[in-house]
Amino acid sequence: MKNEIEQEIQDKGLTAPRVTLEDIEANIAAECFFVAADAPRFEWLTRDDQTASDAQRSVLGSMATRSYSGACIDIDANNPIPDALKLLTFCVLVLRNGFTVTGESACVSPENFNAELGRKIARQNAIAKVWPLMAYALRESLCTANV
Repeated sequence: MKNEIEQEIQDKGLTAPRVTLEDIEANIAAECFFVAADAPRFEWLTRDDQTASDAQRSVLGSMATRSYSGACIDIDANNPIPDALKLLTFCVLVLRNGFTVTGESACVSPENFNAELGRKIARQNAIAKVWPLMAYALRESLCTANV
């Protein structure tokens, strides 16, 4: 739909300053994806607790050959991670000026969870939050230029 609207803008010859998807993409310095289940995993992995240290060393040692999430799937049998946290995907976009914007994607049914699709939806939702920020900045610069 965005491509259709962009094409229509161009077809109508609308050339005044505006924010485009290309502007937004160029303004993204970095991006990070994770599921909410990673938070308790990371908390456990970094806990300063003598009883966890042997298990932590074991997990840390296996991370050289496994992903963070893969190495930490069953880290704390006494405090299992709720399944719902495994279905909530976050995207953090770091903009060139250092400001961060988040997007999220929540999957209702575990059977439908797809990590790649969750990341795409979360990123799309984060980008939707960047549009008004960049539009405000553009409007501010146009206002200042006309004073």
